[in-house]
Amino acid sequence: MAAKLLLEPITLSIEGMTCSSCVNSVEKALNSIEGVSATINFATETAHILAPADFSAKELMKVVEKAGYKASVLQDGQAVTLHNKKSARALFFAFIFAAPAVAISMVMSWHHAIDSWILQELDAFSLPHPLYSATAWLVIGLSAPVVLLVAWPIHRAALRNLFHPTMDNLISLGSLSAFAWSIYANSTGEGDVYTEVAAGVIFFVILGRFLETRAKARAGAALSSLLALGSKEVTIVRGGFPLIVPIEQLQIGDEFEVRPGDRIATDGIVVNGESAVDNSMLTGETKPIDVRPGSRVIGATVNHNGRLIVRATRIGSDTELARITAMVISAQGSKVPIQRLADKISAVFVPIVTLISIGTFAGWYLTGFSLTQSISVAITVLVIACPCALGLATPVALLVASGRGAQRGIVIREPRVLEVARKIDTVVFDKTGTLTQGSMVVQLATVSTAAGKVLGPKFAPVLNNSTILASAHAIEVLDSHPIALAISRYALASGITTHTVSDFSVTPGAGAAGRVDLAIQSPVVLIGSPSAVAHSCSAFHPEIKLAIAAGQAQGLTVSVLAWDGVALAVFAVGDELKPDAADTVEALRVLGITPWLVTGDSEQVAATVGTSVGIYNKYVVSEAKPETKLAMIEKLKSEGRCVLMIGDGINDAAALASADLSMAMGTGTDTAISSADITLMNAGLGSVVDALKLSKKTLRIIRLNMGWALIYNVIGLPIAALGYLQPMYAAAAMALSSLFVVTNSLRIK
Repeated sequence: MAAKLLLEPITLSIEGMTCSSCVNSVEKALNSIEGVSATINFATETAHILAPADFSAKELMKVVEKAGYKASVLQDGQAVTLHNKKSARALFFAFIFAAPAVAISMVMSWHHAIDSWILQELDAFSLPHPLYSATAWLVIGLSAPVVLLVAWPIHRAALRNLFHPTMDNLISLGSLSAFAWSIYANSTGEGDVYTEVAAGVIFFVILGRFLETRAKARAGAALSSLLALGSKEVTIVRGGFPLIVPIEQLQIGDEFEVRPGDRIATDGIVVNGESAVDNSMLTGETKPIDVRPGSRVIGATVNHNGRLIVRATRIGSDTELARITAMVISAQGSKVPIQRLADKISAVFVPIVTLISIGTFAGWYLTGFSLTQSISVAITVLVIACPCALGLATPVALLVASGRGAQRGIVIREPRVLEVARKIDTVVFDKTGTLTQGSMVVQLATVSTAAGKVLGPKFAPVLNNSTILASAHAIEVLDSHPIALAISRYALASGITTHTVSDFSVTPGAGAAGRVDLAIQSPVVLIGSPSAVAHSCSAFHPEIKLAIAAGQAQGLTVSVLAWDGVALAVFAVGDELKPDAADTVEALRVLGITPWLVTGDSEQVAATVGTSVGIYNKYVVSEAKPETKLAMIEKLKSEGRCVLMIGDGINDAAALASADLSMAMGTGTDTAISSADITLMNAGLGSVVDALKLSKKTLRIIRLNMGWALIYNVIGLPIAALGYLQPMYAAAAMALSSLFVVTNSLRIK
């Protein structure tokens, strides 16, 4: 069996594309190379290529250049430049020459006045009069720089694409035909002059492209802002001294300083200091997150009010920001199924329009109309045709949607989900880390000083809530078990003082014990499961029994604390629900989507969580292994349901990959994230509904764009062919057609 080729992604920036026909030309040239798969994004003017590892970018660039376009490698973190001074300069010169040419031709009183003035000046210098209209020669002279110089890039592109014609071929053919005919007509007196039409067409084309480029730049502003978030320098702490170095010199394991107001240079773990961090640009969360030693922080987020020392855990292309950016760029480079129709139409559009123009000329001329009229109508047909709108309909909408989504913590990895989102009728939730926070916390706590009275008067001075919680912290802080850590955090948050422990021991599955020095007394403190502690204690006080029963009734893990064989406190620990879990489930139900809960937890825990968030018991599946989750997704799909799976763990990966649409929590594992269509960077669940609404709105915009692009050409071409439109107005309509598609896509923002 042949070895599978290792493919590597390469992104090229393409210069010179002006319409979807250009896109087809470049795409066809690249995909003709064996082993290469390429898609072109007209909106960002980039090529996203998968090529064999031994294939160099230079070879790909040569293929693009051979097809008539310029190409350069787009480096990681480099923004796509869509707007430059060259287009503004071309627009300026087109205006200063085209405007007077059009004005003189359209205002007949000017025409006669200028004609008289020119003839007087020629007589004054005893110069011969020009053949026919002197003003027409002035208009031809004003139009020449626009048609021949300003429009040269269009003519050059047309020559390069002579055998696979594009929009440039139509514009070039139309403007040069009008210009050449005008010179002939004014030299022979055999027809009207249309040179101002040629200049006006070029001006409107350049104006349309200028406005279109600016609008596309606005559409890509969200991605540009993401790319701009990365730090350029970092303050590394070495030997206790800060050293400012370029970000490229930062290594994994380095400790760096983050002052109040600074962006965190890269992903890492806080080793010193406390502060609040603003994650809003990456996760969409508006509330700052409190961090302290041990907290995970994300690069490019903003440190608010405290000095932090952070140890770098990810750098360069492995960071959260780089991963989000890569997924956004990849999504923008992909194509949704609805775009296939546009690609098929664009591939044959220009040749068909050229034939229609030739046929229009022949039809008018052969039915008795003048050569001038026939040429004018044929030029109008060439000018009004616009495949650009078709080419822009999908990619610009995707550009805006993916950028806007990323700003709100919604990273779309696969654009195909846009068409799937509207069909979703069933959602399957994982529990841990999805509906819940994914970390153990004390949800119920009972401290009973009444139970401690049997200890005798010698314990009276220390028998209070604060000291009991302090003893719990002293024992549990030495244990690494998640439940022990939860109890330790709970006790510490109560403002207790710390105490020393001796004779510490841990019994797996039972609990931990040690002698805690409380100054006046040093009781033996035992914390463990109710059954384990009961073996070493006197009978539980009624308060303790009630607290144990309350915790177990909610499916929580219960721990009992005892001093010298007397139970004094109960801690019920569980995975806390996310604050917006119930609201999200209800919002999905309002949208007509049936929620399911499929979890590996016990039946009691699953039922409790399901009831808490509003998922009916018949839609709750407990003790589910990875293969059970996968089978559940397949079963629902076989029933004709369109299934959305939401999870965060390795055990969810197979189900995520199998679902019609999948979302992974950004706080989850890399395996889950890489398997999902959408990543939700916000820790909350509100982004689920936002992601579905964004997908549906984007698809509506794409369909409206496609409908407009098709209707415009279906209506515009016959109107032009029947002679109801002047060439200059046709040029304006063509420019506005593309501009409509781009500005309509901006509504997604």
